[in-house]
Amino acid sequence: MTTDPATEFPAPTGVTSGATILLVHGAWHGPWCWEDLAERLGDLGNDVRTVELRGHDGRTGRIWHRIHDYVEDVRDAAAGCRPPLVVVGHSLGGLVAQKVVESERAAGLVLLAPTPVRGTLPAVGRLALRHPGALLRATLTLRMWPFVRTHTLVRDLFFTARTDQWVVHDTWVRLRDESYLAFLQTIVLRPRPGRVRAPVLVLAAEEDRFFTLAEMERTAHAYGTRAVVVEGSGHDLMLDDGWQDVADGIDAWIRTAVTATAGHRGGSAS
Repeated sequence: MTTDPATEFPAPTGVTSGATILLVHGAWHGPWCWEDLAERLGDLGNDVRTVELRGHDGRTGRIWHRIHDYVEDVRDAAAGCRPPLVVVGHSLGGLVAQKVVESERAAGLVLLAPTPVRGTLPAVGRLALRHPGALLRATLTLRMWPFVRTHTLVRDLFFTARTDQWVVHDTWVRLRDESYLAFLQTIVLRPRPGRVRAPVLVLAAEEDRFFTLAEMERTAHAYGTRAVVVEGSGHDLMLDDGWQDVADGIDAWIRTAVTATAGHRGGSAS
């Protein structure tokens, strides 16, 4: 279960889209990474909540959790959300969101630079070539902190050369260690798109250094859709330049693909 209740960003009275959005952060991150995007989505008329995956509160030592543990955290948070529910996941949180929606009814699924449906082995290979020292330290210590221990690494992995230094620094000081076990599971654990009945939006970052556009397109294809590429953005779509457009795009998609459909059915999904 989660260490804290989901944080809420309620919609202004009278302009609600009717949807509840649950934001799931990725590896090394926490609910803090959604602050600006969540506030904007709330201003646009959505009830927005964030969930903290266990071990990411900064008070825990070594994190040794499984993807299934994170899935349980999101299920617990989703249980308290009013339908129709849209689950939004970033990176590793995208994998968690996919696993949740496989077995839990949701009105929509939004994936931001998600763990690819075919796993992360190619991405790990690229990391090994680009940052062999970090991968060696992570392997020897069974910790994921070596990948984010410097500003240079954080910029390279999550942002672009154009991203403001203060954004990189503010992100770096708030990152936490990640479960090495969960990292290993991303190599072999596969989502099951055939079990997902909700509409899916896949957002890909044009300058993502983790996952390629081809991997994002294959992931979108598995859900019967096409990836939407956010130009000029690095892996952290919710923090990098253009995050406002990301929020606006998610809101527009929800109103078209989720709440309009739910209204047409005369009911809601949960």
